[in-house]
Amino acid sequence: MTYEIALLDGMSAITAADWDALANPGGGVPVDPFTTHRFLVALDRSRSTGKGTGWQTRPLVLYSDGKVAAAMPLYVKTNSQGEYIFDHGWAEALENAGGTYYPKLQSAVPFTPATGRRFLGDPVLAPLLLDAAIGITKDNGLSSLHITFCTGEEAEALEGHNGTLHRVTQQFHWENNGYASFDAFLSDLASRKRKMIRKERETAQGHGLTIRALTGDDIKPEHWDAFWTFYQDTGARKWGQPYLTRAFFHEVHDTMRTDALLCLAFDGDRAVAGALNFIGRDTLFGRYWGCTENHSCLHFELCYYQAIDWAITNGLARVEAGAQGEHKLARGYLPTPVHSLHWLADPAFRKAVAQYLTRERRAIDEEIEVLTAYGPFKKSAQEEKD
Repeated sequence: MTYEIALLDGMSAITAADWDALANPGGGVPVDPFTTHRFLVALDRSRSTGKGTGWQTRPLVLYSDGKVAAAMPLYVKTNSQGEYIFDHGWAEALENAGGTYYPKLQSAVPFTPATGRRFLGDPVLAPLLLDAAIGITKDNGLSSLHITFCTGEEAEALEGHNGTLHRVTQQFHWENNGYASFDAFLSDLASRKRKMIRKERETAQGHGLTIRALTGDDIKPEHWDAFWTFYQDTGARKWGQPYLTRAFFHEVHDTMRTDALLCLAFDGDRAVAGALNFIGRDTLFGRYWGCTENHSCLHFELCYYQAIDWAITNGLARVEAGAQGEHKLARGYLPTPVHSLHWLADPAFRKAVAQYLTRERRAIDEEIEVLTAYGPFKKSAQEEKD
């Protein structure tokens, strides 16, 4: 076959039909809503990505005999903001040694620490996409290529290819062990943790607020107005300024209402807190939370317990609750490996990072083992009796 590679100028340069045939083959509810054309285009159209954001959208597309055969979301990055598998230390090390770290290439979904495929299309073509991305990195004198939150299968298949390094970090995910109800999930927990969660839910639901889980046409424009206020507050505290623009939520309302789950707490008709999730075929992805009033345990209820409840009711296999947060452990979210691939142009720098990643991986493996042992699930006959 004859293959051609193209670096496109924005997601609008490829049709939704061509892109989604790779990102969501067969149609229906996508396994990963974040790599769909509608999500990535929403980022571009809302100017959450593009000029001045640190994320210049340049999707990489492989054509076979003139037809789209494979693709990867790709961005030129001028900083390391909004990535969640952070390389700030690498940037500092290279620049202290007299090198230039930015710009770099990033295959990722901006501002989205959710695992999904980065090599879209037939997996046999993934090495061709990777070689093309590495070639672009070399030809343009860029420091590095980073493929973050890729699947474990992708990372294992491509580790070592053309000098590519495999990094393992971790998140906290909840797994649905065939639970028929939230109480069935609680029955798997040790007595103390079970009582703690029940107490937290009672506290959150005892403030006189009405909690609603909304998706599809039940989400109205005024709900996004409220959530935008929540998101701005959280973004200002966590990142200095929000990554997403108000227009992004307009785009989501217009094109992705059925992909979104918005859990809101109302005082009468006024929303005072909320959590935004996106719905995958077998996974619920928790993304953002915020509030205008502080109520004890409401964060846990909206972000974690409502998500578990919804996942059980709708037969989803897991909840990914986003980046960081060991406080999730006590609430049934266990540490889970997260994968990324990295290619560094400078051989000496690549060797140093490879040595670091070996040490880091041992530490992550040990941390996952220790944290899992401290998880809330029953471990003894006595706990079973309790």
